[in-house]
Amino acid sequence: MPIEHVDVLIVGAGLSGIGAAYHLKANCPGKSFLLLESRPRLGGTWDLFRYPGIRSDSDMYTLGYSFKPWMDKKAIADGPSILRYMTDVAKENHIAERIRYGLKVKRASWSSEDAAWTVEAETAETGETVRFSCNFLYGCSGYYNYDEGFTPEFPGRERFQGRFVHPQHWPEDLDYADKKVVIIGSGATAVTLVPEMAKTAAHVTMLQRSPTYVITRPGEDGLANWMNRNLPAKLSYGITRWKNVLLGMLFFQLSRRRPAKVKAKIIDLIRKQLGPDFDVEKHFTPSYNPWDQRVCLVPDGDMFKMLRQGKASVATDHIETFTETGIKLKSGEELEADIIVSATGLKLLFLGGMALSVDGKPMVQSELFNYRGMMYSDLPNLVTAFGYTNASWTLKADLTAERVCRLLNHMDRHGYKQATPRLTDPEVKAEPFIDFSSGYVQRALADFPKQGSKRPWKLYQNYILDIFTLRYGKIDDGVMEFARPRQAAPFATPSAKEAA
Repeated sequence: MPIEHVDVLIVGAGLSGIGAAYHLKANCPGKSFLLLESRPRLGGTWDLFRYPGIRSDSDMYTLGYSFKPWMDKKAIADGPSILRYMTDVAKENHIAERIRYGLKVKRASWSSEDAAWTVEAETAETGETVRFSCNFLYGCSGYYNYDEGFTPEFPGRERFQGRFVHPQHWPEDLDYADKKVVIIGSGATAVTLVPEMAKTAAHVTMLQRSPTYVITRPGEDGLANWMNRNLPAKLSYGITRWKNVLLGMLFFQLSRRRPAKVKAKIIDLIRKQLGPDFDVEKHFTPSYNPWDQRVCLVPDGDMFKMLRQGKASVATDHIETFTETGIKLKSGEELEADIIVSATGLKLLFLGGMALSVDGKPMVQSELFNYRGMMYSDLPNLVTAFGYTNASWTLKADLTAERVCRLLNHMDRHGYKQATPRLTDPEVKAEPFIDFSSGYVQRALADFPKQGSKRPWKLYQNYILDIFTLRYGKIDDGVMEFARPRQAAPFATPSAKEAA
């Protein structure tokens, strides 16, 4: 079977992949591209997760694309609304027809002689291997394992006689009306599930080992909705986007510089939400500083309302064992449950688990250094979209796509076929890829690439700084090595007309 060749092969058709395809069409119209998606539909996270109440944990004016105004009244949007938004972008820009579904990329091999990647994907239906080639490989598969979430080894789990589920694979037939539910965890998923399930469940208990920072924000942005009614859509969207970017950056910087004051303010706001009789010190006062882990968001204080009404409760304790009828805690308390939800997080996975080799040499991902938050030392013509930990994912994904297009156009102007970041500075020291204390991050860091101690190898998690470096910074920066291989890629590339 002949190998199909494109200029750019995008792996993943979620938020990052759809955005990358848009930028390629807009800024590199002569480039052919395809998107390979392992699932049967586009959407990524927003198609995979189907648990009750699934919603964004960032406002949609920053989680939305820079080029597509978010016009819904909800600033904190539900999953189906986000999926419709992405689908509209794919259809309006003729991206949908460039997606190949049911293809899970397993490995990619770079040939310097051909200046091309050979990519092997496995079909979902038959397991057959399908091969593609490309000059540029663009990883947009996110950062976690789509096949399974993280579930700890709970003592006595086999004894439990009720339903046990993980939110990543929510059963369609799960009926929790008038049932006692225990949700293990206190992250973004848990604080979303609690208020939604509590609407119809007999009672919902959020069981946590330790507290998490939780803040409330209005579900709708009143100023944004007013501007949407009175200003052109792009102007209104741009103003709201920058307002929220700057407020988010201010909150993060204050958390870093004055953590004690920010912590006290967050806890004080929670006390006002829950009243004087609730033990905020035990259940909502973390031992770490704000933004050492991601701060959870509850729109319109929905979880706090359910706690005040007694439809939900919080237990801060450790699990001793599952029982036939629920969970026994180390304090001796027993939580009765008909359903237990393990909202215990994700399994992080670099590049969707894709195996990489360069000129026959296997690349060990933990030995790589991240370059400008998007490429990797000694990996030619390969980019990944990786968002911020302290702001909306799409802000960084958009900037990465812009930089990719600038890089491709620069290479075309100078006749280059290969671009490889090279780390030659002996002063650069290895640092963890993500500076975050969350358990799901710490469990996977040893298998991820490193970041460096200085630019352009350091991740600053700063949107404004990245605008200057990614959107306007030099492409030929003395770190990127460009090359013209002896032999051009021998594949027949589709014409620009076909690519469009």
